[in-house]
Amino acid sequence: MRLLLLLSLLLPLPFSASAADTGPIKIGQYGAFSGKEAAFGVAARKGVILAFDEANAAGGLLGRKLELITEDNQSKAGESATIAKKFVSRDKVVAVLGGNPSINSLEAAPIFQNAKLPMVAISSTNPRVTEMGPYIFRVCFIDPFQGAVLAKFAKDTLHAKRAAILTSVNNPYSVGIAKVFREKFTAAGGEVVIEQKHSEGDKDFRAQLTAIKSAKPDVIFHSSNYTEGALICIQARQLGFTGPLFGGDAWEAPQLIEIGGKAVEGTYYSTHASPESTAPEMRNFIKKFHGRWAGENPDSIAALGYDAAQLLFDAIRRAGTTDSAPLRDAIATTSGFSGATGKITIDKDRNATKSAVIITVKDGKFAYVETVDP
Repeated sequence: MRLLLLLSLLLPLPFSASAADTGPIKIGQYGAFSGKEAAFGVAARKGVILAFDEANAAGGLLGRKLELITEDNQSKAGESATIAKKFVSRDKVVAVLGGNPSINSLEAAPIFQNAKLPMVAISSTNPRVTEMGPYIFRVCFIDPFQGAVLAKFAKDTLHAKRAAILTSVNNPYSVGIAKVFREKFTAAGGEVVIEQKHSEGDKDFRAQLTAIKSAKPDVIFHSSNYTEGALICIQARQLGFTGPLFGGDAWEAPQLIEIGGKAVEGTYYSTHASPESTAPEMRNFIKKFHGRWAGENPDSIAALGYDAAQLLFDAIRRAGTTDSAPLRDAIATTSGFSGATGKITIDKDRNATKSAVIITVKDGKFAYVETVDP
């Protein structure tokens, strides 16, 4: 009996660690796939799915298939943190993609950092996201760069001398980008003649816009999301404001035009890339996207989702493992990665160094205006 017991201890267990290493590589993605922020999440998810399909068709990574586990935060406060805990304790994912709005990443990132689980944010631009710790990264530019781009655009391209700012007070993204715009616009000789505030989900902005019109600005900068942005454009035009209105990348969604209609004609926003780019990486991405979703045109958030997944896959290949520490180090040393949205280098603060573009609405469609380099 003792001999049999000794032999049994020496034999490999049916579910040993080596057996687990041959199973699928589990990667999580969280985002707003429903609710008021769904345009961001759905676009990013399609880009991520495309990258996973492509990788699995090529045999996966490290000899293993990839498994994407997605969770919808429903555009609700607190849900991203709940999802993060599930990814860590139940799903046992090796890395995470997401989120989109910065407020989602700010909820989830501390949990992933505490678990030493690498997270690559897709379009969360608030600087505080990567400040959560060394396991948190992003593939998009950050708000200080975007705010500076918009201030330069307002001053140099729109020739604005007087600007009004309309900010969502409970949105960290909105507050952050408005702060930088104000600083850079005034430093360049411009004047912010009035600042007004609103809350997320508001639908009536007439009181703020009436005060803004009375201040006689040349332009109005709205620093929050596309739903409120479209309504602000409608109501500003109804009140007789005829100057340019513009926003940040949170304006990028088909719903801006669907909701705003003619009122958003001639408006502008900054974003991460343009589908009109002639770069081979973007043309190749669009071709593959059309093959997966016939009749749909990808926006820059879909391209960022694709890039986030591909950058993570590249890091897994270079690390040669999914263990958290070497994978984290591989992501951190990413340099000159050729993505659909351009060359991506992860800097010492785990942010992506890359260009921004300005888009306008022309004849009911989004059109490229200019590119601004770091």
